[in-house]
Amino acid sequence: MTLLLKNVRLETGYLYDQSFVTATETKIVDILIENGKFIEIAPTIEASDAVVDAKKQLLVPSFKEMHTHIDKTYFGGEWKAPTPATEGIFSRLKEEATLLPKQLDVAEERAETIVRHYIKNGHTHIRTHVNVDPQIETKHMEIAKRVLESYRDQITYEIVAFPQHGLLRNGHAFLAILEKALQMGATHIGGVDPALVDRNSGEVLKITFQLAEKYDVGIDIHLHERNTLGEFEIQQIHNEIEQRSFNKEVTLSHAFALADLPQQSLDKLIDQMVANNVGVTTTVPIGAGPITIPVKYLYDRGVKVSFGHDSLVDHWSPFGSGDTIQKLNQFIQRFGYIDEWHIGQSLKYATGGLTPLNEAGEQQWPKVGDIASGLLVDAISSAHLIARQCPISTVISKGKIIHEEEIELKGEFR
Repeated sequence: MTLLLKNVRLETGYLYDQSFVTATETKIVDILIENGKFIEIAPTIEASDAVVDAKKQLLVPSFKEMHTHIDKTYFGGEWKAPTPATEGIFSRLKEEATLLPKQLDVAEERAETIVRHYIKNGHTHIRTHVNVDPQIETKHMEIAKRVLESYRDQITYEIVAFPQHGLLRNGHAFLAILEKALQMGATHIGGVDPALVDRNSGEVLKITFQLAEKYDVGIDIHLHERNTLGEFEIQQIHNEIEQRSFNKEVTLSHAFALADLPQQSLDKLIDQMVANNVGVTTTVPIGAGPITIPVKYLYDRGVKVSFGHDSLVDHWSPFGSGDTIQKLNQFIQRFGYIDEWHIGQSLKYATGGLTPLNEAGEQQWPKVGDIASGLLVDAISSAHLIARQCPISTVISKGKIIHEEEIELKGEFR
């Protein structure tokens, strides 16, 4: 399949006032895509069968949603706010025991609605956590796999078999259910606050790593535990990795402890995370107390950091939007980034590390031979896109247009 994008804006470098970046330089080019890859970038390319006039819109890498739950949601259904969690996480687990079986009849329709919403908002990759628990067993795995497979020509995906209700507290028989979920095509095994939920973090992590090794999958574990308890949990994870020489991907979701540890303790954990290739996914939470992890500090020290939305709306939270441009805007406001360089470089947390310009202002994307997944946006730079929350007109995945819509083009005046 061939696709020609004409009149595309690409970022080419930074403009400086002494050492400060004041603006982003761009140029207008044509881009030829063939067999899912960029094959030519030039001032003018002769027209082919499939031509899209970008009308000087900016091309940026497409987004990766690295933490969501498509299987348990109110999204696409009637509005319902969560109830107060009087017993913390255990309130939610009690709710799920009755709520999720009741929602099975609408779970597939709602999961598909979320996937379409993510595509519309520029995502060509989704990592979803999928409940595996004594009540719904592997039914959510069946639903999520079926929905995501139906979009495999548009997106790539990962599925985390997620024992939301714990491992040990559900009895030994539950492990057979979790193993069945891993056999059904999960790419990762999950977990949640093992010290709080199961009261035995050492045993939970031992079993989690054993299953990850057995089924050759990565690990993505939710850690909400704070301060020294969270530090202890993360240290135990490092111990398991080092003792086993575990070489699959390990992700810490949320990892709130990284937000409130003394500097010396934080730096020790960061050094281990870099050495053991442990990444972090955050929703950039804003609330009472230090719960937003130091994203840029982690990244600058060598930790892979990515953004996710968690839920869109469910019985846990009513706040998710699935709009990653909005999420990036929330991030720059949270950390007070107002200049062209800091704002533009923040794009990498939503794209798997890709930015059109590297930190030195050298063009690094797109290059001939790269996978042709990107977004046409009514913006004049990545910084403009994020700060002004500019709209997406076209979503391209592996050289195929998977979503487009008419928008009013305002360019630099948006």
